[in-house]
Amino acid sequence: MSDDTTELSTEPETPAPSGSRRPRWQRLLLTVGIPVVAVVVLLVVADSVARAYAEQRVSAEIEKNLPAGVSGQVSTHIGGFSVLQQYLSGSFERVELDAPHLIVQGAPLNATIVATGVPTDFSKPIADATGTLSIGPAALNTLVKIPGATGDITLGPGTIGYDGRIDLLGLPVGYTVTATPKADGKQVLLQPDKASLKTGAGSVNLGRLLEALTARGPFPVCAAQYLPDGVQVANIAVTPTEATVQLTASGFVLDQRFLTSKGSCS
Repeated sequence: MSDDTTELSTEPETPAPSGSRRPRWQRLLLTVGIPVVAVVVLLVVADSVARAYAEQRVSAEIEKNLPAGVSGQVSTHIGGFSVLQQYLSGSFERVELDAPHLIVQGAPLNATIVATGVPTDFSKPIADATGTLSIGPAALNTLVKIPGATGDITLGPGTIGYDGRIDLLGLPVGYTVTATPKADGKQVLLQPDKASLKTGAGSVNLGRLLEALTARGPFPVCAAQYLPDGVQVANIAVTPTEATVQLTASGFVLDQRFLTSKGSCS
């Protein structure tokens, strides 16, 4: 009788390699994904460099073309997603200019401009722009003169005050008036609200004085003579510490000719 015995192998099993191969889809993802990520990073870096260069160039062009008597640093921010894409399209969507310490004829003021549709070719017109000027009382008196005013302009809550002189019933009367300013395109209209007599003016009815001051309607002050040709006054707000003027313009070329031009109310 013979025993059929099954021999058990005593040889150890070969262990699986510790560094098993990745699935094919993972290898494909890495092969394609890494170059794509590298390209995206390079494009982001290139766009950042292009944005910084374009902003510096715009600031330099504006500072170079500032008219005589105007000085200050201008910082530029170009909005939108990709500067390179905007450049290739020939126009920047939105450009913000900021000059917080601008000096005009020795007077300090704060100026900001937001422009849309700004061509990459500076010789072509900008579609639209809105600017804001903030100016204190001392600077305002340096730059702006109200025809007929005999003293400094003063600022109040929503009002402007100034001294003047008027013939009332044949009597020359010196007065101080407070008026509400209103933007009117090329002009700022001053609507007198209150009037008071200056010392030594004699006995004059204040109601009649105010009636005489308002009889011809709001007093116009030409703002265009202080601004580049084509710039309009859209709004004006006054506090005791500063006047803030909002300006608008469209279809203009931002060059030395424009910056040095002056409008008129005639």
